[in-house]
Amino acid sequence: MKYGKTRKQLHDFIFEADTHAGKWFDILLLVAIVLSVIIVMLDSVESLHFSYGNFFYAIEWGLTILFTIEYILRIIAVKKPSGYIFSFYGIIDFLAIVPTYLSLFLIGSQYLIIIRILRLLRIFRVLKLVRYVGAADTLRIAIQNSRGKIIVFLEVLLVLVIIMGSLMYIIEGPENGFTSIPKSIYWAIVTITTVGYGDIAPNTVLGQTLASVLMITGYAIIAVPTGIITTEMGRIKNIQTRLNTQVCRNCNHHLHDDDAIFCKKCGEKL
Repeated sequence: MKYGKTRKQLHDFIFEADTHAGKWFDILLLVAIVLSVIIVMLDSVESLHFSYGNFFYAIEWGLTILFTIEYILRIIAVKKPSGYIFSFYGIIDFLAIVPTYLSLFLIGSQYLIIIRILRLLRIFRVLKLVRYVGAADTLRIAIQNSRGKIIVFLEVLLVLVIIMGSLMYIIEGPENGFTSIPKSIYWAIVTITTVGYGDIAPNTVLGQTLASVLMITGYAIIAVPTGIITTEMGRIKNIQTRLNTQVCRNCNHHLHDDDAIFCKKCGEKL
């Protein structure tokens, strides 16, 4: 009974954001994440690494140990550890601490570069704070509900760049830098997204005309996914109920109505 009460208090402290202690925990966690990312970036500068490498290394290990303790406490605090371990945030937490320990066994600069990139995944811990903001949930649901329309849009876009790239290959040819259809498709993607690297450019009048059409089309295309998601967000805003910050101890579900007493997913009392 005493252990269960202690575990519930631990769960409220780590997972909940509507308590004073929980808010401070989230703030301190955010500071630690940002500090960790800054250390990784500074350590990648050769001159700073040469001068302060040992200092950066000590701070990184100190933060890794803190994140490890936090990860273990999160497992202890929930009733069903597997529900947290295999959740999205649980996997991100695991990936945030593992690379530092792997660096003890993997020797070679090529592996260390990969490890540093993986360590940047710690920034995704910030998403833990975002989940308590209703606007973030609205955006997530809007994107999820719009995925069918977005997939159709991407399919049309793919067909368009293939056709335009193939036409440009026929019009310009290898002598103007369009040495293959894949490379011409790459040019079409760069052009339609208005990136414009300039490494390949049409030289004929017909090719330049086609490029102009593609550029104008690109401006119109950029607005399509934005409009789809914005419309869906407006629809959700009209029907969405106010959500609270309670996180279920049993299944780790957190999207509950403001007046919810039991978890809508597993029935556990909140």
